[in-house]
Amino acid sequence: MARRAAPETIVPQRRKLLRLVPAAIVAGGWLSAGDAEAARREMVEKQRVPKVTPPEDLMREHGVLDRVLLVYEAALRKFDASEDFDPAVLTSAGQIVRDFIENYHEQSEEHAVFPRFKRAGKLVTLVDTLVTQHKAGRRVTDVILKTAPGSRKDGDDRHKLIASIRAFIAMYRPHAAREDTDLFPMLKTVVSPNEYDAMAEDFEKKEHQQFGEDGFEMMIHRVATLEQQIGIGDLALFTPA
Repeated sequence: MARRAAPETIVPQRRKLLRLVPAAIVAGGWLSAGDAEAARREMVEKQRVPKVTPPEDLMREHGVLDRVLLVYEAALRKFDASEDFDPAVLTSAGQIVRDFIENYHEQSEEHAVFPRFKRAGKLVTLVDTLVTQHKAGRRVTDVILKTAPGSRKDGDDRHKLIASIRAFIAMYRPHAAREDTDLFPMLKTVVSPNEYDAMAEDFEKKEHQQFGEDGFEMMIHRVATLEQQIGIGDLALFTPA
C-alpha cells in the first residue's frame, strides 16, 4: 500500500551505505553513473517513507466508507426532492461497500484486531457490538444491491432502498467513530511491537492480493467517480453560505 508519512532522518551509517552502493554498481559496469544516482535516490526515498501504522491504515479505509455514506446521503436528498438520477450510482456504491469495506476492511478487523482485544480482556463489549453490526451491515447491503436497480420509479424497491440506506448510515456513523476514537488508538497496548509491525505488513500484503498494488488509490478513484456522477464532487459545495 503506497502510503506516505512525514520524512525521517536517515542514520549516518545508512547514508554512508547509500553513497557506496551506486559507486559499486558503476564500478562493476552494471549501470551508468546517471542510472546509479537514480537508484541511490530511490533507495533514499524508500528509507525516508515509513509504512503507515495499522490504526492509520484502518482509519484511511474508514475515509472510503465515509465518502460512500456521502454518496448515499446525496441520493436520499434526490429521492426526497423527486429528482431523477441513475440508480447505477447506488449499485456501484453498494458494491464498493461489499468489496472494500465488508470483504476486506471488516475481515481485517475481525481476523487481526478484534481477537487481540478479546484475548487481552479489553473493550470486549464494544468488540462484540462491532461484530454484530458487521453482520447487520451485510444484510442491509444485500437489500441495497437488490433494490437499487428498480428504484428509479416510485414503488416497493425504492421504499425498501431508502429505508435500508437510512439504516446503514445511522449505524455506520457511530460504528466507525467508536472504532476511530476508542478501539484503534488502543491497538498498540494489546500487541507487542513485533506484532504491531507484522500487522502493517500483513494488511498491505492482503490489500495487494485482493486489489493490486494501488488498491487504496483505486477505491478512492471509484468513489470520486460516483461523487461526480451524483453531483457532490466539488468539496466547496459543502461550505455554508
